[in-house]
Amino acid sequence: MRKLVYYVAVSIDGYIAGPGGEFDFYPQGDEEQAAAYASWLNACYPETVPTSARAGAGLEGVPNRRFDTVLMGLGSYLPGKDAGFTSPYAHLRQYVVSSTLAPDIDPDVTVVAEDPLGLVRGLKREEGQDIWLCGGGVLAGVLLPEIDEMIVKSYPVVAGSGIPVINGEFDPTLFEVADRALFGNGVAVTRFTRR
Repeated sequence: MRKLVYYVAVSIDGYIAGPGGEFDFYPQGDEEQAAAYASWLNACYPETVPTSARAGAGLEGVPNRRFDTVLMGLGSYLPGKDAGFTSPYAHLRQYVVSSTLAPDIDPDVTVVAEDPLGLVRGLKREEGQDIWLCGGGVLAGVLLPEIDEMIVKSYPVVAGSGIPVINGEFDPTLFEVADRALFGNGVAVTRFTRR
């Protein structure tokens, strides 16, 4: 069965974005450190690079390794849309969970107005690669019962406030560390699996 995998960047204090949706505060390190980190991420998860940036990252024509579907909340979708990209991950099946987004925003994007849990349960029963939960925190809170893995990129920065990595009901859910990689820029990438 396909897995739902929450692949996300987070600050030391547990925020995926600032109060206004900012995500440009994550430190990348010097040029060499940033390049080594990006190279590793691109090799492991090439499909998480937006379609518009794939050629520049040397990923044009590179097949998807882990995911064939992406699931986004409105807050995760809007930065790309606002930059003119209504189909940010054209190399994946794209779903946006939103009750306010126009359902015909783009022919390659399926807008889901309700029941994201039902959507994920249906997607899991289909054949294919895993499903990438791109964000955000409220959607992750709703989908917590279906999250099988979390790949957390922990950056050495305190945000102070913002959008939490998971924003939902109090529901302690155990995961265990499957593997971890540390980088010269201070980032730790940890893969957690549901216990």
